[in-house]
Amino acid sequence: MSDQAVLLLNLGSPKSTEVADVRSYLKEFLLDERVIDAPTPIRNLVVRGLILPTRPPKSAAAYKRVWTDEGSPLLVTSFNQQKLLQEVVDMPIALAMRYGEPSIANVIGDLVSKGIKKLFVMPLYPHYAMSSYETVVVRVMEEVQQQAPNMETTLLQPFYKDEDYIEALVGRSQPWLEKDYDMLLFSFHGIPERHLRKSDPSHAHCLTTKDCCNHCHPAHATCYRHQCFETVKAFVAKAGIPESKYKVSFQSRLGRDPWLKPYTDFVLKDFPKEGVKKLLVMCPAFISDCLETVEEISMEGKEDFLEAGGETFEQIPCLNDHEIWISWMANRINAWARETAQQAS
Repeated sequence: MSDQAVLLLNLGSPKSTEVADVRSYLKEFLLDERVIDAPTPIRNLVVRGLILPTRPPKSAAAYKRVWTDEGSPLLVTSFNQQKLLQEVVDMPIALAMRYGEPSIANVIGDLVSKGIKKLFVMPLYPHYAMSSYETVVVRVMEEVQQQAPNMETTLLQPFYKDEDYIEALVGRSQPWLEKDYDMLLFSFHGIPERHLRKSDPSHAHCLTTKDCCNHCHPAHATCYRHQCFETVKAFVAKAGIPESKYKVSFQSRLGRDPWLKPYTDFVLKDFPKEGVKKLLVMCPAFISDCLETVEEISMEGKEDFLEAGGETFEQIPCLNDHEIWISWMANRINAWARETAQQAS
């Protein structure tokens, strides 16, 4: 299997918490046409003229709150995932980030230099969104086409409701679910509503049809909102959580355009008024804990909830490098290897 390899992919982080490094990271991230999907002149004006002059110091301060001695939580966890996976899988495991380092271009180049001809591409995003799953896949395919057009690639599809993924989520969450709590909040990363409409191939279903997420439609294959709801539906069924004890919200937003609702920060402040005093929160859109789960939820979100009258706030960690997640990835890789071997025989 010397010509086979696996490529793990995630978002990325700044090189350090220095303002200059954060500015460089934000520049690459926000100039991505699938993140801020305005025409190029407008995107340049917004990012270069409005965001980059003011936002980097604030973002740098946020990163400093979560930075560890080893570096960015996302990068530290991702490298540990790679290391643990390499110990149980008999082929090279590579890791690249959509923004920052290790870059997709450099990692693809390294794989090519090692004679890799078959690549299993694993975006570590359970759900499809143009600003996460789509952009990282497009970037990888661009580099493969440029550096190794004859390389065979197999793409891990969004796994938002796959039975083994739901089992992993529930297994990871079980110690917290056994505690006394009033409400479990599923906080997903938000996206602009317009992204749903752009990802809808019919341009006539998402956010157009009444109760669109619950009516079967081809648009669901690329509908982030529908897939988030499906994750929750499968999770609560598997874990036996009654409808009265969970809620879905969406965190993080940028600009004035409407994003997916309800907004997590509003929900956290309203909960105590509704009698929710003991809260559990989990962020199933993320495989690894990062700025959005640590600083935005377990720090700022916790402060908002407690200041509004909440009593206890506990966040269920992401899958991170838990053995249940390493096993999940190893099983997917081994299944791909067997299928590839069968096709070659």
